[in-house]
Amino acid sequence: MFDNLSEKLDKALHILKGQGSITEVNVAETLKEVRRALLDADVNFKIAKDFTNRVKEKALGQNVLTSLQPGQLMVKLVKDELTQLMGGDTAGINLSGNPSVILMSGLQGSGKTTFSGKLANYLKTKKSKNPLLVACDVYRPAAIDQLKVVGDQIGVEVFSDVGNNNPVEIAENALAYAKQNGFNVVIVDTAGRLAVDEAMMTEIENIHKAIKPEETLFVVDSMTGQDAVNTAKTFNERLNFDGVILTKLDGDTRGGAAISIKSVVNKPIKFIGTGEKMEAIDVFHPSRMADRILGMGDVVSLVERAQEQFDEEEARKLQKKIAKNQFGFDDFLKQIQQVKKMGNMKDLVGMIPGASKAMKDVDIDDDAFKGIEAIIHSMTPEERSHPTLINASRKKRIGKGSGTSVQEVNQLMKQFDQMSKMMKMMQGGGGRKMMQAMKGMR
Repeated sequence: MFDNLSEKLDKALHILKGQGSITEVNVAETLKEVRRALLDADVNFKIAKDFTNRVKEKALGQNVLTSLQPGQLMVKLVKDELTQLMGGDTAGINLSGNPSVILMSGLQGSGKTTFSGKLANYLKTKKSKNPLLVACDVYRPAAIDQLKVVGDQIGVEVFSDVGNNNPVEIAENALAYAKQNGFNVVIVDTAGRLAVDEAMMTEIENIHKAIKPEETLFVVDSMTGQDAVNTAKTFNERLNFDGVILTKLDGDTRGGAAISIKSVVNKPIKFIGTGEKMEAIDVFHPSRMADRILGMGDVVSLVERAQEQFDEEEARKLQKKIAKNQFGFDDFLKQIQQVKKMGNMKDLVGMIPGASKAMKDVDIDDDAFKGIEAIIHSMTPEERSHPTLINASRKKRIGKGSGTSVQEVNQLMKQFDQMSKMMKMMQGGGGRKMMQAMKGMR
């Protein structure tokens, strides 16, 4: 996500991070490179120019030139301006209705149907809602089936008015059904087209008038760059939507849509899609995204995701095992499962400050743990509980059974041993000792 933009902005700001003299000339030169980086990311020219002009104004107004750390101050100004450009504050979703009606709009291929499912799953698991998905796309072959597959995946009912080809009627009937059956959120998936056309716009306007949604969301594929911004403008003129959803941010996106869509339509980005799984949905936080674009990571989101997977009861059991020196490979496997639930690996690495830059040429596979899991599953229950039993002949057997080499088994044993020692160290007052030891390493 934003790898190219991050790299170019880092290069642009690098001039001012050094210890050399800072002048109005090299501030201007730096901002010229920043503007070029934004244009390469498919940000509208006027938006990029206004952005750098505002940063320059603030930089000279805040005496960046005479600051003790001009480079850091400049990065902060760029970060603050990026945050404002993407909306400033985090925008919530309006769930005040009974039921709350959410209308999904957008072009075909934007990921509307999949995201409808992700949103339903998010509201069900994180907000304790009882959502109903509504299939109003009567044109695209298998659109209703696709929504039903998504609904089955997340355990959410899908309303489809079989035989009815009037999307307005389907939406109205779904609303009546939701009221009768205790659903408190209704998510209406509408038809898209390959391009904006009058028939499509009129149809969605009519649905909008009929069901009066609390939230009308515009779903856009972030990989379409500036085209996405122009489409958003057209939809907003007709629907006056409440917010934007950016999908496919895990792809090879240049980031232009995320950065400039807010300033064009003056509507907040509310959610982003960060992968194919139903859990791959995040609330959009402009300040956190600005941090990530500038290579500062997003520790807050990383901690939030970890807390979502944290099980207090399991943690207590684990603590007792560590205290008694009984931490085994089954426990190690549970830790891996929790990490996997947090999201795709590339996205998680991007949240660690500096990691994205350090690992930019490393291809991080979502199946990064596959080999480790295969090795552990090739161990006997006794070996998993008592790793010290694993001698050379057992390693050979485990390697053969898991389709890996003895070297890979040895590597895992070493990692396991290091993790066990670290966990033991964290017990009691060991955490303080470890922190002191780390301070001494600086």
